[in-house]
Amino acid sequence: HVELVESGGGQVQAGGSLVLSCAASGGMYSRFTTAWFRQAPGKEREFVAAITWGGRSYYADFVKGRFTISGDTDTSTLYAENTVYLQMNSLKPEDTAVYYCAADALVFRVCHLSAAYEYWGQGTQVTVSS
Repeated sequence: HVELVESGGGQVQAGGSLVLSCAASGGMYSRFTTAWFRQAPGKEREFVAAITWGGRSYYADFVKGRFTISGDTDTSTLYAENTVYLQMNSLKPEDTAVYYCAADALVFRVCHLSAAYEYWGQGTQVTVSS
């Protein structure tokens, strides 16, 4: 069973930065793709960024150049514990949302689809004030 725990959310002024962390344990996590999604009040959950266990990354257009996803992924063992980060710079008020970490063994072409992920964290709130 894969467990995901997010941390690093908080409140920041527009233009500021935050780093979110997703600590993963259990299962064959070292072969998973990990993604960040977010959900603002009254809106649907949307894709933010994803990274494969091999280090390939993919971003939503609205975060390109501002957010960076990275991972401390130990691929030497199948059952390694790993952490994935989301560095968020130049934050805007419209980035305010609950940010969720998700993970699963899936093909890269569906990494932006929330339905493709079985494992989810509990979410961490990010609030950007103007």
